[in-house]
Amino acid sequence: MDSSRRRVLQLLGLSALGLTTKPIRDAFAQEEEQVQAQFKKGENALTAQQWAMVINTRAFESEGDLEPLIEACHKIHNVPKLENKNHEIKWIWPEPYHNAFPLKAGRFLSEEVEHRSFLVLCNHCENPSCVRACPTKATFKRESDGIVLMDFHRCIGCRFCMAACPFGARSFNFRDPRPFIRETNKQFPTRMKGVVEKCNFCAERLAVGQMPACVEASEGKLTFGDLYDPESEVRELIRTNYTIRRKQMLGTEPSVYYIV
Repeated sequence: MDSSRRRVLQLLGLSALGLTTKPIRDAFAQEEEQVQAQFKKGENALTAQQWAMVINTRAFESEGDLEPLIEACHKIHNVPKLENKNHEIKWIWPEPYHNAFPLKAGRFLSEEVEHRSFLVLCNHCENPSCVRACPTKATFKRESDGIVLMDFHRCIGCRFCMAACPFGARSFNFRDPRPFIRETNKQFPTRMKGVVEKCNFCAERLAVGQMPACVEASEGKLTFGDLYDPESEVRELIRTNYTIRRKQMLGTEPSVYYIV
């Protein structure tokens, strides 16, 4: 085969490759754009030095009271519903007291507290061990407001962050989650097999002036605000109520407080 003919075939092959990979490139570009959207703040963005949440556990009578909050979060963030508990993806979920606060469980705990369901999620720690463990910076703490975020495209699935997190607040996609999403929200990126994910304090909603979905759905049972603003509602609740945090003695400084 002469060199000119070989060159033509090479060019045709490259052209065909370009045609087949373009949809893939476009899909990745769209996903990347959606991921980055949660990091960009608009004109009406809500801001804080350190976002924090206060959960009034006294206002929840049963685990069923938590379901609307979980549903609100999982629906807008495209969290799949998987029946296999080993593959379950959770951004926010209920736990009994002994699981949520294992180091604060006394021998003679009140029955009412012992049987109460506690809402747990990523604690967006001020000193996050997961960030230090991540080798690719896929998980990082946003310096402007303290939110611990995930860049799904940087995640290589090593799960070092999961091992480092003392709260079990991260989930790993052992299988492609997309077929199990009941109704896809196209405004938020879906994930893929081999990627870690978790609560992001609804950074994409804060960027457009909206409160986190779980806070809106809670009808006042969850309060969200700036931990370092002395006049904020979260500071007032912490000041006037007995609150606890999960595994506080580990030094990660969780930003989620519980009124018990």
